[in-house]
Amino acid sequence: MEHYVTLAEMLDARERRVFRQQSLLDKYPMTMICFTMNIPGPVKNNSLIRKGFELGKQYLQNQLDALNIKPSYFTEVNEPSGNEAYYLIDKNVLFIKEITCSIEDDSPLGRLFDMDVLTPTGEKADRSSVGRAPRSCLICGNPAKDCARSRTHSVEQLQEKTTEILNKAMEKEDAIQAARLTCKALLYEVCTTPKPGLVDRHGNGSHKDMDIFTFMDSASALWPYFETCTRIGRQTFDHPATETFQKLRFAGRMAEADMFKATKGVNTHKGAIFSMGIVCAALGRLPRDQWKESDLVLKECSAMTKGLIESDYAGLTKENAVTVGQKLYVHHQITGVRGQMEQGLPAVKNAGLPTLKKGLANGLNINEAGCGALLALIAATTDTNLIARSSLSTQQKTAAKIQKLLEQQPYPDTQTLCQLDLEFTEQNLSPGGSADLLAVCYLLYFLENEV
Repeated sequence: MEHYVTLAEMLDARERRVFRQQSLLDKYPMTMICFTMNIPGPVKNNSLIRKGFELGKQYLQNQLDALNIKPSYFTEVNEPSGNEAYYLIDKNVLFIKEITCSIEDDSPLGRLFDMDVLTPTGEKADRSSVGRAPRSCLICGNPAKDCARSRTHSVEQLQEKTTEILNKAMEKEDAIQAARLTCKALLYEVCTTPKPGLVDRHGNGSHKDMDIFTFMDSASALWPYFETCTRIGRQTFDHPATETFQKLRFAGRMAEADMFKATKGVNTHKGAIFSMGIVCAALGRLPRDQWKESDLVLKECSAMTKGLIESDYAGLTKENAVTVGQKLYVHHQITGVRGQMEQGLPAVKNAGLPTLKKGLANGLNINEAGCGALLALIAATTDTNLIARSSLSTQQKTAAKIQKLLEQQPYPDTQTLCQLDLEFTEQNLSPGGSADLLAVCYLLYFLENEV
């Protein structure tokens, strides 16, 4: 329940802020940044405002890190009357003021930030001291002081605009973060080496029409698609999950076109466009603080694709089945990645991701743990790419062989992996479906550890 702050509470909060400032400056007589949020109305703190505040801290910290500036002291306060962050920095006041003004003026949420800069004696540095104009109004862009003095805009209008700015900024930030980590996951997957029959840093595996650079071209072209999927999820989070999935389909077709354009007609990431797009949309549907919970993300993927097999394969017969996937479903009831997704990616949840995390926890590097995770996925799934390049019988024998190997060596050494790569390549085998799931494992791992 939101707390409505009274005028008396706000006055008390301001007195406490002045006291904190003076106490800190007495102890650390240097330049101070006092960062608060400029929030109109009686609600000064809630989950959305807090997210905006955290983003402001991130912007500021990124600027300080880029300039190799380390605050001598930092503290923050989180109260119903608002959020406050204090930085004590042994740098020139005007130099620091220019940094804070650039964030206030140029960042998406800057108009809601108050990043006051104080001298060691407690005097506030003015924006004009670094050649900056006065703050502008949230709504009309005129000087904020003039609008406040004449009460040009109602509190309700200001609150509505504030919420709009916060929501847009957080949607953009979340979409960028999801797309960044997704593309990172795709690049980690292709760079994991050696991978049996697959493109990696050592070679092309069973593929004569692509190499590692083809995958890099493709991953770079797909960045906007993953942003779009996350935004679709965010904009439809209060709709039935299956509606979100339906809205992804056109975006997915456009992404495939972008991929083929970037790779000159080579299919590098068609499976990943499907699986990773759904994961990004699931992230959009979930609050940012739930991104670390892989089970929740996978559960949302399952909810989005509920009934997918039934709807996509309705009316399918042996006579009209055309694609490999359709034929496998009609003849063997193999559901491929659709079935995996509808079930919440059990191979990722129960095999790939635990293997990746266990390897890393036991001291393996990301490449070694990733190779182990890939093999665990090959053993745990009916990889339709393997079947397409050979037969169902060959896929089953291959999965059984990998399972037997993993029982002896959960994380096979490089020599064993290279021998597998040679055998797969000689037989023209490529576990591309498992590779797509490895990318999902990387993404979920990044979300758990970087968000």
